[in-house]
Amino acid sequence: MTTPVVIDGRAAVRREVGGVERVAREMAALLPRLDPARYRVAAPPRALAHRAGHLWEQLVLPSLSAQLVYCPAMLGPLRHSKRNVMCIYDAASVRHPEWYSGSYAAYQRRLLPRLARRASLVVTASQFGRTEVIEVLGAEPERTHVVPLGVGDAFTPDADAPSVRAALGLERPYVLTVGSLIARKNFDALSHAADTLRAQGFDLVAAGSGRGYMRAGPTPVRELGYVDQRLLPGLYAGASAFTLPSLYEGFGLPVLEAMASGAPVVASNRGALPEVGGNAALLVDPADPAALTEAILAAIGDDGLRKAGLARARSFTWERTARETDALIERLL
Repeated sequence: MTTPVVIDGRAAVRREVGGVERVAREMAALLPRLDPARYRVAAPPRALAHRAGHLWEQLVLPSLSAQLVYCPAMLGPLRHSKRNVMCIYDAASVRHPEWYSGSYAAYQRRLLPRLARRASLVVTASQFGRTEVIEVLGAEPERTHVVPLGVGDAFTPDADAPSVRAALGLERPYVLTVGSLIARKNFDALSHAADTLRAQGFDLVAAGSGRGYMRAGPTPVRELGYVDQRLLPGLYAGASAFTLPSLYEGFGLPVLEAMASGAPVVASNRGALPEVGGNAALLVDPADPAALTEAILAAIGDDGLRKAGLARARSFTWERTARETDALIERLL
């Protein structure tokens, strides 16, 4: 019997977890649990989870019998693409090709607009992302819908911060940033903040690895490298404050994770970050290092900001994301 919806699980089997991998893992687990008769996950061997997996995604996935193919991680098959439900969170690779390698930007420029225009449904995570997908990629507005992302129960102020500090060698109080070490994250703007914080007894630390297909950016902070997902909640919970000075975000999961963990948040006022942070984060111009420094210093110890973040994060759940996604898919079926 034909399964109504096949979930593209390529990103869900990757070892390192970033934003799209987090979405893929959560949706691959929750949608089949929500309706086992409607959904099944198709995934390649882990060796095909990255670049080698493009062929699997373009040749094997579209050959599977299904009414719809749900693609949670930006890309999907071109063949039979009118049956795709595409999750496209932004248009960064087309809007700003200078942030990516030439080959990756060219591949995205050829593939992404075609997927967006042909899909039965395009799901974005923010109004900013929806506008970008429509204006830059050419998706039809009536087939483009916003479903906010969520935050897992592991992200809580009660996470085991002391053991994580010991495991990562964090001996002094610290301000945290989380994200791939790439130019788009704008970590270079934190140079002034890092110097000021160091003089006041705080380290500024970054959790995240580089991505070979993205342009690297300078990181004037202490690099922790990729932090295992089991340690990440405690790392957030132990932070005196959290900052994300990105130049462009289609959502910004780390902001949500930091708020849920009780870390006061300072974020860029660009992209979707104002939608995610709302009134529960200090929003600043990411091109103004002095303003970033001032906001981070103000956030440290701000219990009102911490409580506002906790309250806001409670409204973002993966269960809500799954339910709203399922409702959109049910209308198509």
